[in-house]
This record gives sequence, structure tokens and C-alpha cells, in this order.
Amino acid sequence: MIIDRLYDEVEKKGNVCVGLDTSLDYIPEKIKKKYKDIDEVIFQFNKKIIDCTEDITAIYKLQIAYYEAYGIRGLFGYMKTLEYLRGINALSIGDVKRGDIASTADMYAKAHFEGDFETDFITLNPYMGFDSITPYFKYLDKGNKGIFVLLRTSNPGAKDIEYLDVGGKNLYYHVGDKLEEMGKKYIGKSGYSLIGAVVGGTHTDEAIEIRERYKDMYFLIPGYGAQGAGGKDVSLYLNEGNGGVVNSSRGIITAYKNYEDGIKNFEKYTREAVLSMREDIGYGR
Repeated sequence: MIIDRLYDEVEKKGNVCVGLDTSLDYIPEKIKKKYKDIDEVIFQFNKKIIDCTEDITAIYKLQIAYYEAYGIRGLFGYMKTLEYLRGINALSIGDVKRGDIASTADMYAKAHFEGDFETDFITLNPYMGFDSITPYFKYLDKGNKGIFVLLRTSNPGAKDIEYLDVGGKNLYYHVGDKLEEMGKKYIGKSGYSLIGAVVGGTHTDEAIEIRERYKDMYFLIPGYGAQGAGGKDVSLYLNEGNGGVVNSSRGIITAYKNYEDGIKNFEKYTREAVLSMREDIGYGR
């Protein structure tokens, strides 16, 4: 199962998930000048990051909005990056946060688990109902695709809906309980399910309870770095150093900007950012 492969990658490489949220503002001028088309500019920047971090990065996450913002050429960059990751046998998450009626969900599943935008995992939004999630299960049945479903997110507005009191417990616990129940069908040898959850690393007060409550769920943990969560915060969501990957985007892909010689030593500073984050989370202790 793909979740077992992710588990093994984390064991070997650590918990870092590099977020390829690639804005043109992040890309050095010399790359922009060297390549004519936006898609190639984006891809070459992503490729540089991937090539210098692949041996210390468990998985890469592409937030599709950053590519959609540049139109068709941006989506070509998204496609090329995913194609390259597949070619080097690296794992990927398409951060698409889809959530719609079943017939539409069928098409979203086809779009992101097959063809030009194929990726290993995708993110989903369950708050339209669980019939917006189940159309993806036919891909999970094969064992080679997985999903991360929004559970308790890292943004301040999470409290507007996710924290609503429903029958004496927060709404997100109702969502999590149902996801865990559905996920029991898809548990791999690692003990984790192909149905994982997105849990924001900025809410540490619930971290231990969430980890204890959802033992079978693998976590995608945003919120590290720019959003305020530190290594000790996000490590609360892990289980003996595994059970989750921690995403960072700007802190890694723009790390070179913090140094006078950053452009010249782009790969060095990008790699150091991953290693520093990995150590901060506690890999190898």
C-alpha cells in the first residue's frame, strides 16, 4: 500500500514534506531569464529544489492554486513537476482540497489520480458531507492512492466551523470518528490507513488527544514555520517519530533569500533548511 511506502520513507528520510507552493516571486531572476515559458521557469525551479532534497524529504506537496494562478502554463508546470517526481520514484501530494457532490467528485478523482495531474495522495474537504469523499475510494481499493481529509486545520478561521459544539463534542471530532471508521478497510502493514487527516500544527492543546484518538490515521501537518508552529509542537502529532509528515513551503523554497550569496548557493541553503527542520522535529533522536 502507498501508505506503507510513505511510512518507510519517513523512517529513512524524516518527517519533512516540502511544499512546492511556487510563486514567481520566489524564483531567482536568472532562472526567469533563462527560460521563456512560465511552465518551464516553474518546473526548473521546482526541479532544483527536488534534486537537492530528495534524499532527505519523505514527500512533496504541490498546492495547486499556485499553479492555477498562472493559467494553462502554470498547470503545465504542475504537470511537469508531478511527472518528474514520478520519474524519480518520489512521493507527492496534490493539495487540491476538493469537496463536491458525488458525480463531480468522480471527475475530480479521475483528474488527480489519473492522467496529467496524477499524484499519490490528494487533499479533500469533507464539510459538504461524506458522499463527497466516497467516490475516491475506488482508487483506494487498489492500494496505490491515498487521501488526506481536512480535519482540524491551522488557520484562525478553523474555529468558525470545525469547533462548533455538536452533541457535546467539537464538529471535527465527528468528522474524524467517521473517517477513522471508514479507514479501517484500508489499513496497511504499517498500521496506518489510506484515509489520513490534515491536522494543523498550530493547535497544540488538542494534539495529544487527537493523536491518541486516531491511532490508525496518518497525519499531514501544516502550520510549521511561517504559521507559527515549531518542532516540539508538531512532534506531538507523531507516534514514535512516525505517523505524520510536516509541511513547510516558504521556509524551505525561499530559504536562499536569507543570505547574500543565496542565489549562488541556492541548493546548499535549501538543503540546510530541510535538515534544520528535520532536526527541529526530532528525527533520529
